Amino acid sequence: MQATGTIVALSTPPGRSGIGVIRLSGADSLPLTRLLVRDEQFSPEPNRATLKTLHDPESGEILDRSLVTFFKTPHSFTGEDVTELSCHGSPTLLLHVIDILLRHGARAADPGEFTLRALSNGRLNLSQAEAVRDLIDARTYAAVRQAARQLGGEMSARLQPIKSSLLEIIVPLESSLEFVEDDLPEDVTRDVANKLSLLAHRLEDLAGTFRAGRLLKEGLKVALVGRPNAGKSSIFNALLSSDRAIVTDVPGTTRDTLNEVLNISGVPVLLTDTAGVRVSADKLEQLGIERTRRAITDADVVVVILDGSQPPTTEDREVLAHAREGRYLIALNKSDLPAFSPDRFQEVLDGARPVTVSALSGAGLDTLRAAIMEPFASYESFEASFVVTNARHFDLLRRAADSVRSSEALLIEQASEEIVLVGLYDALRYLGEITGETTPEDVLTQIFSTFCIGK
Repeated sequence: MQATGTIVALSTPPGRSGIGVIRLSGADSLPLTRLLVRDEQFSPEPNRATLKTLHDPESGEILDRSLVTFFKTPHSFTGEDVTELSCHGSPTLLLHVIDILLRHGARAADPGEFTLRALSNGRLNLSQAEAVRDLIDARTYAAVRQAARQLGGEMSARLQPIKSSLLEIIVPLESSLEFVEDDLPEDVTRDVANKLSLLAHRLEDLAGTFRAGRLLKEGLKVALVGRPNAGKSSIFNALLSSDRAIVTDVPGTTRDTLNEVLNISGVPVLLTDTAGVRVSADKLEQLGIERTRRAITDADVVVVILDGSQPPTTEDREVLAHAREGRYLIALNKSDLPAFSPDRFQEVLDGARPVTVSALSGAGLDTLRAAIMEPFASYESFEASFVVTNARHFDLLRRAADSVRSSEALLIEQASEEIVLVGLYDALRYLGEITGETTPEDVLTQIFSTFCIGK
């Protein structure tokens, strides 16, 4: 994890844009910048942007007029000298400037290396570093808020009292190993066991927020399924408020799955429009129907679209049979038509309560959105509270809670303090892995490989 050399990368997304920011970090950040501005005496005031002309060092050719911002160690994102060049956003120009810097001694940054250097230099702990990635990847404002809270150190703040309490229990147990030959008094044992039980509860409660956090971060997979011309694509477009899917009166128009992300109550919902299920000799349509079956299997919620203006068909029954293998709900479409009649579906509904909708008029769409989120209604308040969104954190919290529970049980069984301490030290190590104090090198490599280059 030792930082070596001065690194460079484009910190803005690739492609044409108003500006593109090139970031340098390391001891040679300022000398390399002086090379570009052709001024060996250039000493910019830290944290203030300066407009400078960039040159090609070999030819002297003017490349661009750029805003140069210098951040002096240790008061920078990485804790090292950092220079940011805000150039015009031509991909050709930006790559040329980076090539010049690489030729003169800079090294191309690895994914997440700027943030890794911030971790190495104590500017961030590991949970905050992971929050940087989560903030960039956030797809809803609720996810932004959670990532911002973690970036602000809330995870560390919640774990620190638990770690302190564990140490308060470990110290007397260690002392009893050194200085006390007899077993701990019964009242002391009971008091320590109670404290361990409370700590395990706190860890379990924090880990228990992960289901809501996973929804917030990864989103909910919702598949719209039904026979051809039931109105799946129309409802798909209506929920998105855009003509994303092609809609015609010809059965079998949708031959493949279409995916779009929809924001419902702060949760990103991956909405999938599928090919209509029916018997078909068309090989292309058969492939689409096979993908529909896979989408049903993968979805968190399956919305079965039925044409409420026509009697139920064999295809309707087949779709319902597949959907009932998981979590599903039923939407009776075309409520705007005179022939619409929910009563004719009582037999195939098998007691399920359908949502009545009209893709044409928009009636019932809000009810459909609420029905999709109903199984997760208990998480509606999670946006206002801190939740665990990282699977790695969840796993370590669960392990820490299990270790504390194990030590509690051993203590009650009057096992030796030495054995009881094993689980408590394990718990401390697991909590340290969340914030980075005890995280193995290979785990750090794996975590930062998921970051974008330039961050």
